[in-house]
Formats: sequence, structure tokens, C-alpha cells
Amino acid sequence: MTLLDHLEELRGRLIVIMISLAVGSIPAWFLYEPLKQLIREPYCDFLTRHPDFSPSPGECNLFVSGVVDPFTIKFKIVLYVGLVIALPVVLYELWMFIVPGLTDRERRYAVPFIASSLVLFGAGGVFAYLVLPRGLDFLLGFAGEGVVPILFFDKYFTFVVLVILAFGVSFLLPVLLVFLEMVGVLTPETLASWRRWAFLGIVVFAAVITPTGDPMTLAALAIPMYLFYEAAIIIGRIMRRRKSESG
Repeated sequence: MTLLDHLEELRGRLIVIMISLAVGSIPAWFLYEPLKQLIREPYCDFLTRHPDFSPSPGECNLFVSGVVDPFTIKFKIVLYVGLVIALPVVLYELWMFIVPGLTDRERRYAVPFIASSLVLFGAGGVFAYLVLPRGLDFLLGFAGEGVVPILFFDKYFTFVVLVILAFGVSFLLPVLLVFLEMVGVLTPETLASWRRWAFLGIVVFAAVITPTGDPMTLAALAIPMYLFYEAAIIIGRIMRRRKSESG
């Protein structure tokens, strides 16, 4: 295929992706209310345990600061969820675009890598949602009594998305390390010799990437990442042993 043919194919696949996103946003629009409740739940859990911090006692409310904010917030939520619903189509179109340029070996490994990446990213997002209430405990209660936080829905939603993305991306560490082992950039022995520095780097990375900045969330991210680091060493040794046995 010529360059123009590739660009034409890319254009067609992008159109399919945009259509799938629009179609995925339709059920997301009708799921807005339960999704909104799911997003509010960590904050409501915080207020249940700390009722003195509620700006409206007995209620769990998030606020808006502008006339168009309710529309933009709903649009953001629907768009993000629509992308999640359309993700199988998006990944399929991207895969079909790049697969002609891959070797047979690369094609064989690509599917497990993509599948494991999706699973780990999803696990990171779920884990982030579970530890989010503890992060709110630290941040919202940091100023002490007499200071009542008023959370605006737009900023709170952005905060929740950033936390989920931070955990999801961080949980992809073993996929990256195993890939580098497969292409020969790293070896299990090299990773093992870097343990101390890796632990320090993971802690610093977790401190920087987590929007909450509290010790609880930092530890909740750093500990799984270090366990993933150790898992990458074990997986690398297993792959090398199988390669030597088959060779």
C-alpha cells in the first residue's frame, strides 16, 4: 500500500471509531444517574463517617458554579463511559490497522499483551475507586474542625478520573517490564540487581502521580507496583527457561 492508501485506510477506521463512540454514548446517556451515584459514593461514604464536614447536614451534595456546568459535567461522564463501551471496536480497528506491519511472532505476542494490559488497567481503576474514600479522609480532613469543604462536581469528577487513570497506568508496569525482557533490553538479573533503586523510584513515582498526595493512597499504589516488579522478574525467568527448553 502507498502512503495515501494508508492514510485513506486510517481515515476510514477513525470514522468507524467516532461512530462507535457516538453509539456507545447512547446507552451511557441513559446510565447517567446510576453512574453519577457511583461517582458520588466515595464522597458520600466520607460524609457518613464525618457528618461534621457536610455543608448540608444529612445530605450528600456536590455543587456547580455555573449555569452550563450541569450540561458539561453530564456530557463528560457520558463521553467517557461511551468510550469504555466502544473500547472493543476501538481496539479492533487499531489492531487491524497495525497488524499488516507485524511479524508472525509479534502477532502471536500482541494479543496476550493487549489482553493483560486491559485487565491490569481495569484492576488498577477498580483498586483506585476502593481506596479513594481513604484519600478523601486525609485530604478533606487535613484542615481540621471548623473548615467545611464545598466540592464542585466538575472538579471532583476530574479528581476521580485522574486517580483512576493514575492507578490504571501504574498497574501496566509489569507489561512494560516483560516486554523489555522479551526484546532483550532488560534481563531478570538486571531487574533483581536494581531492586533497591526500583523501590525508591516506585515510591517517588507514586508520590508524584497520585493527585491525592496522602500516605494511604501512596502506599496503596506503591506496594502493588513493587509486587508487579517482582512478578516481572519471575515471569522473565520462566520465559527464558521455556525458551532454552524449546531451543
